[in-house]
Amino acid sequence: MKLSRNFYNWMSLAGVAIAANSLLVIVVLFLFSMFSENSNTYLGLFIYIIVPMFLVIGLLMIPLGIILKIRKKEAPTEEVGNWPVFNFNDPKFRKGFFAITMITIVLLLISAMGSYEAFKYSESVEFCGTLCHKVMEPEYVSYQHSPHARVACVECHVGEGAGWYMKSKLSGLYQVYSVTFKKYARPIETPLHNLRPARETCERCHWPEKFYSRKLVNIRSYLTDSASTEWNNSLMMKIGPEFSSLGHSEGIHWHINKDFKIEYASTTNDRESIPWVKMTNLKTGEVKTFMDEENPIEKAALDTLPARTMDCMDCHNRPSHLYRSPTFYINNAMVSGKIPKDIPYIKKAAMEALKITYTTSDSAMTEIEKTIVGFYKENYPDIYTKETARITAAIGAIQAEYKVNAFPYMRADATRYLNHIGHLESDGCFRCHSDRHKTEKGETISRDCDLCHTIINQGPTGNLAQSTTDKSLEFEHPVPIKGAWKTSFCSECHRVLYE
Repeated sequence: MKLSRNFYNWMSLAGVAIAANSLLVIVVLFLFSMFSENSNTYLGLFIYIIVPMFLVIGLLMIPLGIILKIRKKEAPTEEVGNWPVFNFNDPKFRKGFFAITMITIVLLLISAMGSYEAFKYSESVEFCGTLCHKVMEPEYVSYQHSPHARVACVECHVGEGAGWYMKSKLSGLYQVYSVTFKKYARPIETPLHNLRPARETCERCHWPEKFYSRKLVNIRSYLTDSASTEWNNSLMMKIGPEFSSLGHSEGIHWHINKDFKIEYASTTNDRESIPWVKMTNLKTGEVKTFMDEENPIEKAALDTLPARTMDCMDCHNRPSHLYRSPTFYINNAMVSGKIPKDIPYIKKAAMEALKITYTTSDSAMTEIEKTIVGFYKENYPDIYTKETARITAAIGAIQAEYKVNAFPYMRADATRYLNHIGHLESDGCFRCHSDRHKTEKGETISRDCDLCHTIINQGPTGNLAQSTTDKSLEFEHPVPIKGAWKTSFCSECHRVLYE
């Protein structure tokens, strides 16, 4: 087929070369990805996003070159119009028209398929988690070890609908810029204030009106004495009321009772300090405002703070990116047997190594081993000589736990990303349930432990104190602290251990 002379210009020919080579590269890479056993994030990026951009640029250059060449010709006479003449009686024109039409249709089909694949790829967990490996490593690794590991990132971060999809992509452009020019914060700041409301994400699966029964939680921890003494707590968590017919009238999930609206204001971006809480009974119209008496705030300053309506994320703030503290993951590793609990002082040695702040993962691996080996050699050489093999195995388990809970490059760990469930290592529930938040009439947001849980049993293994009635046992601290837990928050001591 003979092409128009207008086609033969440097821009159109360059466009043909770019488009043809881009198409060839896409086909080769696509075939390679189909027959390759290992998935590669960057391969998908090139197949569906980067190379197709060059293909589109090449295709656009072809007509642009023709138009520019036509414009360089002499201006048409008055008898000749500026509009092109479509003469289908001309065989050359007819053949060229149908050839261009068929090529355009094929390219449009390829483009549509490519656009869909690009959309799917940009929504994938692989794209979200591994493309910016250094930056997103903490989120990706912690996500893989979370209860939501089978839920795609976009299900929570984007959700359904074109509006939020566009918002996420526009936000993504800034993120690409931040990663490219290293403008990102370390660690990434949370909470994400522009995240889609939990009612439009979490509640698509977690039905608020569904009855949540009470749940028995067994906790086993270890002291830092020579025997790494086991200490047990069994709590009946009052997630919902005792009887399903009572709905959300009591229990922890009372906070999502649709008959009430709870608002609060925080003086910090991380929502750790809450001086003002407002509760509105939507049925009766009754309103109660609670102010923190120990940390008062002036009305003028309060008026400048945004009021947030409480939802799931105010307590379940780490549903998919949960960073465990050293105490927590070492206890769990000892319960599961990854760390032999009968090695004398193994809990103490582990905590000595993990209280140090490391700057890189590689140095952490080296220093954890060095610290634990040094601990035994300096203090208990006989134990080290006898238990060298098992201590070495325990060090490997400690290093493995550290690698999935702490990320030195991004400065991401349990001290930076506090978990608001409970009140041990962060103020959590006590941000509001402190007995300090009071109305003008003196009503408080109670700190009573029995509101949320009942202690069924507690104490060292083999000598548990057990409740024989529905009444909770009074909490007993594993180490004598003379009742300080009654007047102080747990996090005042426990949070310091990891900083």
